[in-house]
Amino acid sequence: MQLNTVFILLGTNLGNREANLRDAITKITELCIHKPIKSSVYETLPIGFDSDLKFLNQVISIVTSLDPFELLEKLLEIELLLGRERQGKGYSSRTIDLDIVYFNSDIIQSETLTVPHPRLHLRRFTMVPMVEIAPDFIHPVLGLSQTRILSQLEDKNEVRNYDITDHPKD
Repeated sequence: MQLNTVFILLGTNLGNREANLRDAITKITELCIHKPIKSSVYETLPIGFDSDLKFLNQVISIVTSLDPFELLEKLLEIELLLGRERQGKGYSSRTIDLDIVYFNSDIIQSETLTVPHPRLHLRRFTMVPMVEIAPDFIHPVLGLSQTRILSQLEDKNEVRNYDITDHPKD
């Protein structure tokens, strides 16, 4: 059995955002060999569309025996279970979004999955939590550590640490 280390970005801006993250992580944990490593939770403005609803984002690292396509299928099932509704192309508000950021150091390009995530190195809301839990992980295409990618990022959008205890009714 091959064990795979995977980084997953979670995002939510609809409903009870804290519960959405917690429920998604609970479901993802069922797919894991070990307990996931979790970054802090961060609050960010939407990117790519207009909304007054801010996102909560978090990156987790898991170890699983699933291959990337099996994992993608399971993550899409979790999104549906948690009320995700896809509305055509483009970005929109969502109860939960689960993106495979890295799968080992694999490079995957298919119609359904691109790994590493094609925009991760452009987005502060992905790179800040990645650096928190895996600062030295090397991007297999760019050949740069997560810390180095973050230091070169042009995206200056605010990524604010979100202390769950400060928001008991989220």
